[in-house]
This record gives sequence, C-alpha cells and structure tokens, in this order.
Amino acid sequence: MMLPSERRRWIELEIINQGKVDIEKLSKQLNVSTMTIRRDLAKLEEEGKIVRTHGGAIYPKALIQETPYLAKKGKNIRQKKAIARKALEFIPERANIILDSGTTTMEVAKLLKGREDLTIITNDIKIAAELTESKLKVIVTGGELQNRVGTLYGWPTQELLKNIHADVFFLGAHAIDIESGVTAPTFEKSLIKKLMIQAAETTWLLADSSKFNQKAFSFVCDLSRLEGIITDSGLSEEDKNNYEEYVAIYRVEED
Repeated sequence: MMLPSERRRWIELEIINQGKVDIEKLSKQLNVSTMTIRRDLAKLEEEGKIVRTHGGAIYPKALIQETPYLAKKGKNIRQKKAIARKALEFIPERANIILDSGTTTMEVAKLLKGREDLTIITNDIKIAAELTESKLKVIVTGGELQNRVGTLYGWPTQELLKNIHADVFFLGAHAIDIESGVTAPTFEKSLIKKLMIQAAETTWLLADSSKFNQKAFSFVCDLSRLEGIITDSGLSEEDKNNYEEYVAIYRVEED
C-alpha cells in the first residue's frame, strides 16, 4: 500500500496528465475510501497544486478566469443578441425575472425595455442602468461592487435573494461541462448564482458556444437542474447531442 505522500504524488501526476480526476474512480484505482481521497485532494489544493471541483479535481491551468466587462462586451455579440431574442419566448406576462450579471443577460435587458408588466431583479449595475428609462419595476440586489465587472455580491445580495420568489431566472455562464456542470470563476459568484436558482421556479442558461466544454473554479449547478440551455449555431451537432442527454438545448441562428 502507498504511503499518503506517495498516493498524493500519484494523484497529482494523474491530474497533470489527464487534466481532471474523479473521486469515485480514484477511490477504486487506489483501493482507499472516498474520504481518504477527499483529504488528499484537500491537501493538494492547500499546496496550490490542484483545484477541487464538484466530485473531483482539475489542474489549475485548465480553469477559465474572470474577464473584465469591457474585454467581453463586444465579444460574440451577434450570438448573444440571437440568444437573447430566443430567451424572450420563455418570459410569461407579469412575471418576476432574475437577470444574472453578464453581457448576454444585458442583451435580454435591452429587449425588455419596451415592456411594462415585468419586475426585474438583478445584481448587475450595468443592467440596472440600462433599464433606468424603462417602465419596468427594477430591483437591484445591493452588495459590494466587483470593480471592472459591475457585479454586486456579498451579504446584502444573499439576504435579498433568500427572501424573494421569481418566475424565471436567466443564468449567465462562464463555463459549461458535462461532468462538472455549470461553473463560475469565484466562490462568491457561484454562491450568488445558486441563490438565484433557488429563488426561481425555472432557470434558463444563456451561453454562447465558446462556453461549452470549459471549466471554472467553483460549482454552480448540475445540467439537470436547468430548464434548458439557449446557445448559438457554433455548437457542433456532436456536442449538442452529447449535452442533450442531460438537458434540453436550444440552438439559434445569428442574423
């Protein structure tokens, strides 16, 4: 039987070579309990060698990092506009809508400016500013501002989300993967997204095709938790079929 240090080194090399590992598989491969594997992964993460994920771990260089708002504002804009137009089909009259922070949800907000029957809840100050001249009821969560991104987070944000009910939540994505689910670049951001999911009757993920087969730092939800994913035509037929084993995929054409 391996010594703990030898076992952790073996796990580290496996993650470097494979990019990711699964706790259950490691437990069987090394003939130790899943609790032992979890302790090993915690130790490796403490040393900065790996990053733990939901059910396993990945190599740090495989992670998607946070992008400042101005850097992503004009990226894939045609795809984001097409996704936003499709999202409108899933908004009932007189609904309470949560809009996640992000550039795709911003495109949804722009298309809602002519409506008067909705209540919009958001933690994105740029979305709130976009809706200033509308006749919509807009609720901003409050909280600490993430500079250069425009997102609000922290205790005030959490408390508001714990005490509301919404009909629909449009979730923005940093990364989507069949095994890892939906992930976000920071723990704080994933916590806010989880609370938004819990506050809403249905959750739709809005994600352009560049977000698929990617992983970020912190787990948000499994694909099965989503009502569906709206994406663009850049998602391959093979990927569409693979993901549809877990969640409905709506692939839209750009103008």
